[in-house]
Amino acid sequence: MKVSTLGLDLAKNVFQIHGVDDKGNVTVRRQLRRQQMFSFFSDLPPCLIGLEACGTAHYWARELEARGHDVRIIPPSYVKPYVRRGKNDAADAEAICEAVGRPSMRFVPVKSEDQQAALMQHKARELLMRQQNMLVNALRSHMAEMGLIAAQGRERLDRIVDVIMEDEDESLPALARASLRPLVAMLQANEAAIDDIDRAIKAAHKENEVSQRLASIPGVGVLTASAIAATVPDPSFFKSGREFAAWLGLVPRQNSSGGKERLGRISKQGNRYIRKLLVIGATSMLNVVRRQSSRQADWAKRLLERKPTRLVTIAMANKAARIAWALMTKKEIYRATTIAA
Repeated sequence: MKVSTLGLDLAKNVFQIHGVDDKGNVTVRRQLRRQQMFSFFSDLPPCLIGLEACGTAHYWARELEARGHDVRIIPPSYVKPYVRRGKNDAADAEAICEAVGRPSMRFVPVKSEDQQAALMQHKARELLMRQQNMLVNALRSHMAEMGLIAAQGRERLDRIVDVIMEDEDESLPALARASLRPLVAMLQANEAAIDDIDRAIKAAHKENEVSQRLASIPGVGVLTASAIAATVPDPSFFKSGREFAAWLGLVPRQNSSGGKERLGRISKQGNRYIRKLLVIGATSMLNVVRRQSSRQADWAKRLLERKPTRLVTIAMANKAARIAWALMTKKEIYRATTIAA
């Protein structure tokens, strides 16, 4: 069996493969059970294998690369145009096989186990943060029904918590107190778990050279730096900083035709988590920028004179993304250029 290019449609237990030779003739088209995967690809001569990006794609890419194959991970949206008609596993594997051989195709860099573990910290923290907001909102709304209102901010919630946990306080019925105490316990456990993850992220950041270089960028903290370092193992996958910013969805969506340029809102494509962190960092930098005197600060001030504040924060996040790509590529730290008074 001669196979030069192979498309593999991943699944939980049943996998579909579609392979062709150098002339494009189909040489293999079959299903594989999970227990057959390792033996099949160990016996298969080294070839180009395409995978569709999904939850298990990086695991299988590492396993197949260990067996001598050249593995490429393709975003699902880039595979879809090659599906001719009818959606099934065989058609998907054939489309992956066709897409992976395109010279202009863009691929997802394969992540190591350590990089995936670092991203799991961020994903777990993000989930815990959402749960924390849900618990805080639930406690506020339930206590508002009893006429007890707390000001905004997590620290102002302690007054509500004290009322719930105090047995002698008669302003809250015993049945309501018994119902809300589990929510308070969940909130406290949630906050403790977030603190543990934050300490682990900071410890990993101190040992990661790339993350430390990225943290030198204004508006980029430990969370953003470690997330970028774990998500982008090889910055050479992007031709320029603009392409990296476009991958994050920080550039306008185009609907241009006939030589007339039409730009809309940001595309919001790519990694939503990193884009959110960059925008939050840029928003926090606005007050600092107004008191600084540097090229970037003066650029932001001029932009604020004629553009809305939110648009300026997106522009600053775009610039931070470009700087991050440059620092990862050149292996340098950020050096601000000040302007003499």
